[in-house]
Amino acid sequence: MVAMWLALLAATGVALWRSRYLLKALLAAPAESRWDQIGARLGGVLADVGLHRRLLRFRYSGALHLMIFSGFVVLLTAIVQSIGGRLFPGFSLAPIGGDTVIALLQDVFALVVLAGLALAIWQREIIKPERFEGSSRLDATIIYGLIFVIVVSMLLEFATGRLAGDIPAASWHVAGSAIAAGLAALGMSQPEATAANAVVGWVHIAAILCFLAYIPGSKHRHIFTAIPNIFFRNMKPKGVLAAPVAARAQVGIDEIGQFSWKHLLDLYSCTECGRCQSVCPAHGAGQPLSPKMLILDMRDHLVGQAEGEDSRPLIGGAIQEATLWACTTCRACMEVCPLHIEHVPKIVEMRRHLVEQGNVPKTLQDALSNIQRNGNSMGRPPKQRPKWTRSLSFPIKDARKEAVEILWFVGDYASYDPRVERITIRIAETLHAAGVDFGILFDGERNSGNDVRRAGEEGLFEMLARSNIEAIDACSYKTIMTTDPHSLNALRNEYRAFGASYTVQHYTELLLQLVESGKLQLKAAAGEVVTYHDPCYLGRYNGGFDAPRRLIELSGYRLHEMGRCRENSYCCGAGGGRIWGDDTGVVERPSENRIKEAMALGDATRFVVACPKDNVMYGAAVQALGVADRIAVSDIIELMAAAGPAVQPAIADTRP
Repeated sequence: MVAMWLALLAATGVALWRSRYLLKALLAAPAESRWDQIGARLGGVLADVGLHRRLLRFRYSGALHLMIFSGFVVLLTAIVQSIGGRLFPGFSLAPIGGDTVIALLQDVFALVVLAGLALAIWQREIIKPERFEGSSRLDATIIYGLIFVIVVSMLLEFATGRLAGDIPAASWHVAGSAIAAGLAALGMSQPEATAANAVVGWVHIAAILCFLAYIPGSKHRHIFTAIPNIFFRNMKPKGVLAAPVAARAQVGIDEIGQFSWKHLLDLYSCTECGRCQSVCPAHGAGQPLSPKMLILDMRDHLVGQAEGEDSRPLIGGAIQEATLWACTTCRACMEVCPLHIEHVPKIVEMRRHLVEQGNVPKTLQDALSNIQRNGNSMGRPPKQRPKWTRSLSFPIKDARKEAVEILWFVGDYASYDPRVERITIRIAETLHAAGVDFGILFDGERNSGNDVRRAGEEGLFEMLARSNIEAIDACSYKTIMTTDPHSLNALRNEYRAFGASYTVQHYTELLLQLVESGKLQLKAAAGEVVTYHDPCYLGRYNGGFDAPRRLIELSGYRLHEMGRCRENSYCCGAGGGRIWGDDTGVVERPSENRIKEAMALGDATRFVVACPKDNVMYGAAVQALGVADRIAVSDIIELMAAAGPAVQPAIADTRP
C-alpha cells in the first residue's frame, strides 16, 4: 500500500511539473468570456466527444479513435480497480458488477482497444497520410507502446489471477479466461500464476503511471484539454471576427502572451492529426502555410518562451510573414478540426499587426489603397459602379431616392469586372421579368469590407462599414439581396458590431422564392449533368447550401456532386484578400485543382458557381488548363431558362 501511494504521488508530481509552464501561461493570459449558451456548449461536447461527430468525417481515423476512446472509457474501471485495490485494502467494484458485467465489458473493450491500436499503427506506418507530415512520430510511438502495455498487462493480470484462483466468477473475463487456458496448456502452475500475477499487476500499474506522467508534455494532453476546448468553442456566428481588444495599446498581436487563454488552450489541445492541413487550399497550392504547423509552431514558441529557451519574435521568428499572407480565410481548417481550434482568428490578429506596421505585400497594399480612395479594389471611379445598368432593357431604381422592396447590394466584382458583368445584367433582367421591385445604391455603394477586415485592415473596414450603413439606412426597403457571398457575410454578420442588423438574402434564395411562388416560370433543360461549387462565404460561413442545388434541380439539370462539397467544399483561393495577392510560390492554384476535381467526375459539362469571385477564379482556371471545350463555368442564373425575354437578354459588350 505504501509503495502504491509513493508511486502515485511521484507520477502525479511529475505530471504537474510537466504542466507547470502550460498552467502558468493560461493563468497569465488575457481574459475572455466563453460562458454563454451553456446548454449548446454541453451539447457540442456530447456530439464531438461522446459521438465523435467531427472525427468520423475521416472515417478510418475516426473509427479507430472511437475504438480506442470507448475502450479507455470502459477500462477506466479496471484502472480504478487496480489502483484502488492497492491504495485501500478491501476496495472492490464487485458491488456494482465488477466481477460480472463490468468484468465482461473490460475484456471485450480491451480487445476493441487492441484492434483500434492495430488500425492506428497500420495507418501511421503503412498508409502514411500526407497530413501526418510534421507531426511527432516518436510521441505517437510512445503513446501506442504505453497503451499496448496497459491493455495487455491488464488481460494477463486477469488470466494469471484466474489460474491463481484470486478472481471470483472469472468466467465473466472471457478474454482473460481464454488466455488463462492457453497458459495452463503451456504448463503454468498455480504458484507460478500467483507470482506472475504480482509481476504483471505492477507492470500494469507502472504503465498507467508512466502514461499519467508523460501525457502533459505530449500531444495526447488533449485527453485532458479536449472537453474544455470544445466546451469553450466560439458560439458566435461563423462570419463574425472578434474586434481588436480595446484595452491593448496596439491593433493586432505580435507576442504570444497577448492571445487570450482560449487561444492558448487551442495550442495545447492540438492532436497533430493534420485534418486542417489536408483541407487547406493554401497548403495544397504549395504555399508556406499548414494550419497544423502554424498551431504547433505557436505552441512550441509559447513553451520555449516560458522555459526561457526561445527569444525569437512571434512574427518573423516563430511564424513567418508569408505564412500569414497565404491564408484564404476559407475556414475549412476550423470546420474539420475535432477540437474546434480557431486558426483563422489567430492569423487575422497577426495580420492586423503587420498592417499596423505597414508591412503588407505590394499587390495587397495597392488593392487596399484603391479601396480607400475609390471604394473598390480595381481603382475605378465610384461613378462607374452603375455603368453596367446602361445595358439593361429597363431603368433601374436608385434606392437612395425611391422606396423599393429589395435593395440589391451589388458588390465590386459584379459591378466592375467585365467577366462578371453579363451575369449581373442577366440577374437584373430576370428579377425585372419576375416583377420584383428592386433598386441599387449606384455610386453610394462601397466595397463591403469583408476581405479587407480579413486582410487585417481594421480601420479601413470600419470606414467602409460605416459608409455603407449610412447609405443603406437612408433607403426605404424591406430586404437586402446580394449576389456576392463576401458582401452577404459582411452585411449579415460583421455590420452588427456597428449596430446594423439587416435581413440579407443571397440571390439564389430570392430566385428560389420566385420560382416556388410561380412568379418565375422555368423551362426544364434536358438533364445535362453539372456539378456545383459551394462558395466558402455562402456555404461554410452562412449555411447557404440548399437554394442553389434546388434551383439546379428545378432547372432540369442533373447534379453530380464533387467529393468536396457543402461544408467540405474546396476554396477557390480568392478569400481573405488573396484575390489581390500574387502567385509567388504557388505550385497549383486552388481553382485549377478544383476544376480538375470536377473533370474527374467524367460526365459534368458545367461547373456551376454562385459567386462573382468564383466566376473570375474558375473562368481563369479553365482557360489556364486549356479545357474550355470540355467544361464551362456557368453561374446559377445561366442555368435558369426562365420564360420571357429577360432570360436571354441582348447584352451589349460593355468592356472598355
